[in-house]
Amino acid sequence: MEKEKLRLDKYLWCIRLFKTRSQAAEACAKGKVKYNEKAAKAGKTVMLQDVYEVKTEAKKWLIQVTGLLHNRVAHSEAIQNYIDITPAEEIERIKFQATAFHTGKRMSKIGRPTKKQQRDLDDFLNIP
Repeated sequence: MEKEKLRLDKYLWCIRLFKTRSQAAEACAKGKVKYNEKAAKAGKTVMLQDVYEVKTEAKKWLIQVTGLLHNRVAHSEAIQNYIDITPAEEIERIKFQATAFHTGKRMSKIGRPTKKQQRDLDDFLNIP
């Protein structure tokens, strides 16, 4: 029966939302993990069907607990223990950000010219 209790920070670490358990506990302490729209403490007992809102560096998750893990497992196993119910708007926002920041490409062609564009412009204007 003792094995049935599971801390929130340990669960978030086991399902691989955080790299370390201390990062999961720190996120709870800073109010980045919410249950029923209120900050959840790291020691909160996780129950099946609970819904948590978790803000990580990469994404704002909305997850529903479907299974309890007591040890960290492979990603393929971990994703079977929760349902990602993150709204579509959040997923679209992440994709939009990824195109701009993670690939190094600008969202538009407005802004400072690249070095090559600057050299071409200097050649065109005959600037030494």
